[in-house]
Amino acid sequence: MNNEKWKNLSVTYQNGTAVVTIQRPASMNALNQALMKELQCCFTGFHEDQTVKVIILTGAGNKAFIAGADIKEMSEMDVESGRQWAVLGEKVAGLIESCPQPVIAAVNGYALGGGCEMALACDFIYASENACFGQPEVKWGINPCFGGTQRLARAVAPGIARELMYTARFIHAEEAFRIGLVNRVGSPDELMPSVLKTAEEIKSNGQTAVRFTKESINLGRDADIHTAIYHESQAFGLCFADPDQKKRMKSFERE
Repeated sequence: MNNEKWKNLSVTYQNGTAVVTIQRPASMNALNQALMKELQCCFTGFHEDQTVKVIILTGAGNKAFIAGADIKEMSEMDVESGRQWAVLGEKVAGLIESCPQPVIAAVNGYALGGGCEMALACDFIYASENACFGQPEVKWGINPCFGGTQRLARAVAPGIARELMYTARFIHAEEAFRIGLVNRVGSPDELMPSVLKTAEEIKSNGQTAVRFTKESINLGRDADIHTAIYHESQAFGLCFADPDQKKRMKSFERE
């Protein structure tokens, strides 16, 4: 992808890893219509890009991953434009979640409202010590609308999710780690090296297998156990059509 087409984000590539950085630091990387449409286009492209093995989503600067949606822009919405905004956000979150590649959120600072929801759409979250999470929408007279009412309640205990959303309370990185929202917490300087190291570990494995594993997890979440296990077994069989799988098992035999 050509970075010249983006005004609100940048995309860099390194050995099969794509780093998507939200570039609106003056507004704490807040989500507006223009940025959301760029994210939609960007992640639509990843669905077809076989050269990208792992995607990292982060925000420019140390203050914010995504500090929420642009309140000034939202304040002018009516019922219909509000619905359209929610649909756009849900589409973007859905594109992130359904990407064939693993997507890691590198949260550096505030991940609030829509920012928390974008992180939740990723496969997992690494956070810096200064990260802060929350769904404060009810404070502004609205409900979470980019999938937060569903993904947060599946990522952590439902009662914890309800409490966070009903109170509009913020939690810091260590608390997010304690409740299982975040996989790892480190210093701001350690965040990207840690995420990139994990990306390398993922890329060292069979990519067809990684993609089928993600697909099986996502499908199984909304299916009954029998349907989910059936899909898992079908995916397992298809792995044996991958030449890379043959090389990996032959290598093991030689050892």
